[in-house]
Amino acid sequence: MPASSAETPDTSTQGRRRSTGGVHFISSGSASFTPSDAVLPKITPVLDSATEWLLSQQTHDGFWVGMVDTNSAIEAEWLLASHILGVSLPAEAGVIRELLRRQRSDGSWEIYPGAPDGDINSTVEVYAALRAKGFDPRCPELTRAGRWILDHGGLRSVRVFTRYWLAMIGVWPWLATPNLPPEIIRFPKRFPFSLYNFAQWARATMVPLAVICARRPIWPLPDGSRLDELFPSGRDNFNFFGRTKRVSAFSLERLFQIIDRILHAAQSAAVTPGRENAIKICLEWMIRHQDADGAWGGIQPPWIYGLIALRNEGYALDHPVIAQGLSALSAHWSFDRDDATTIQATESPLWDTALSLLGLCEGGIIPSDAPQMQRALVWLLDHQSTEPGDWSVKLKNVAPGGWAFQRANRFYPDVDDTAVVLLVLGKLQTASGPLRGRVETAIKRGVDWTLAMQSTNGGWGAFDKDNDKEIICKIPFCNFGEALDPPSVDVTAHVIEAFGQLGMTMQHAAVGRAMAFIRREQEEDGSWFGRWGVNHIYGTAAVLPALRAIGENMSEPYVLRAADWIVSKQNSDGGWGETCASYMDLELRGVGPSTPSQAAWALMALLSLDNARYLPSILAGLSYLQRTQNPNGSWDEAVYTATGFPGYGVGARMTITKEASERLEQGLELSRGFMLNFNMYRHYFPMIALGRALRYLARLEPSSCLQAARQAAHQ
Repeated sequence: MPASSAETPDTSTQGRRRSTGGVHFISSGSASFTPSDAVLPKITPVLDSATEWLLSQQTHDGFWVGMVDTNSAIEAEWLLASHILGVSLPAEAGVIRELLRRQRSDGSWEIYPGAPDGDINSTVEVYAALRAKGFDPRCPELTRAGRWILDHGGLRSVRVFTRYWLAMIGVWPWLATPNLPPEIIRFPKRFPFSLYNFAQWARATMVPLAVICARRPIWPLPDGSRLDELFPSGRDNFNFFGRTKRVSAFSLERLFQIIDRILHAAQSAAVTPGRENAIKICLEWMIRHQDADGAWGGIQPPWIYGLIALRNEGYALDHPVIAQGLSALSAHWSFDRDDATTIQATESPLWDTALSLLGLCEGGIIPSDAPQMQRALVWLLDHQSTEPGDWSVKLKNVAPGGWAFQRANRFYPDVDDTAVVLLVLGKLQTASGPLRGRVETAIKRGVDWTLAMQSTNGGWGAFDKDNDKEIICKIPFCNFGEALDPPSVDVTAHVIEAFGQLGMTMQHAAVGRAMAFIRREQEEDGSWFGRWGVNHIYGTAAVLPALRAIGENMSEPYVLRAADWIVSKQNSDGGWGETCASYMDLELRGVGPSTPSQAAWALMALLSLDNARYLPSILAGLSYLQRTQNPNGSWDEAVYTATGFPGYGVGARMTITKEASERLEQGLELSRGFMLNFNMYRHYFPMIALGRALRYLARLEPSSCLQAARQAAHQ
């Protein structure tokens, strides 16, 4: 979609100045470098050009936001929703072109670019969506897709959410979908299956979906089609009730399957006392939780299910809640590219703005009191959470103070965004001028909120404290990505790095518990798992800068093991990369074609150690970023390097074995996973790495730099 006036980039570049340590100079061309003219001049032009590009992308309101790519199920579900709601999507023809453009040559659609196989769920949902929009099953695109679906086991292995969509269009019987009763809204907080024991994204999705499940509505496809072409042996011979995975007869999973059948039987017999009241409470919950821009939860599933649930309950299309929810789609949730339209599963302005500011801070080209920096700082301060969200249900008497990922997400601030914003505020605090009072107040509130969110094991999750009750992953509904949000190393490391910037040390009790958590989570090879980024390169690159910031001895053996692991994964072109498939194959940790974002993460990790032994790898990495930079100052990155769900169910790292893969019913294609491409990762992470490299190299002896430069050149 065309950018609104508020998102028009501001291309002014006044006030450019580089700061390296105590030396200030105007532009890279007139600099006098120390200690090594052979190294530093290669960095500064790259950083200058990158800064020019980044400043050109800043909106007049002061924030930055890049496009978010995900898999094609997002667009497919919006097309199905438009059929259900009886409305046309904005740029619907462009959305269809995008789906057709993404179809693989084998007929399928995939979870991430370069996946070794397509995804059954995305492929079935796109197929159904195109049929809903009038595509003939005999057209070439659907012929290829249908053949691929049948060759890959047909519909018997599709996930829960795909079954719900098929049920809504009359293809799958509602009795064969997991029963999600609206009465969950009444479960007490101490009950294991309380709504607030599910992860934020699952919780926000479950409420509207429970209302839909209680009604079992059907909106038939055009001409009453039930996709019979996908049932070659006939619908009567298809086992809709077949279990998606084998479970023991005496397991919790089997018990929950029996309970699910009982719930369905009770619903069919109308033995559901108090149901209408439960539905009413769910609807009220949904309306209260609508975001300021009309979406729900800052993500696609609760938003799209919310619209369907409310519409089915009789809310008119012009009702303010529905109207605002539909209008958000064309506001900032979709974008045009290559004559096609992509719909985002989420948006990232807070995250992108904080990390863009960090890139500018580290690069030092413009002073912190420059207009561009000040506008972005004000925008971040204006978006600090001021009202209790769902996190407050279990954390009474804690004042709000976090930041969310999206611009209008009022109920779900997250610790990761908050940590990065605190890191940036800490760097800008002393030079924030008239904003200093606001900055100090924001830091105080943000730190207090973050400390309150620390989990019992010392780490931090993204949205909730101690969100780790694995029993809920046993219910039939939870056969998708992740149902829990337990503490992760990457989020915890970002918190520690921010705390270090703000003056905390390892003697602080909360920091000590967090450090112990990080040490426990280190892998045998020295790396750390990446929950929110791909994968061990991301996790390790989060930890090492955090250890330095908090005052750890960076010569500790466990630190050197991590740095050695990073070096061991460097590609021959000087860069680093890691495929999404590493979540299901231990041998692929740190393995993949080089990308700008992952190369920058690896450099950030190595630059955290003042150790000349890593100089050849660092210089080779810097050379990679220099060679791959585009003339416009940015970089290209086609692969996905961000993680929504690895697909493990429990939300935490796990040991991947053949048995685990069979239990998850997921291979390298990540059919339970959800991977993303944040399109600004390719830009601000290289800027952060380049800026830190300038200071790193300035700290080293000239002879060490020159020797390493020669060694890197020979490599």
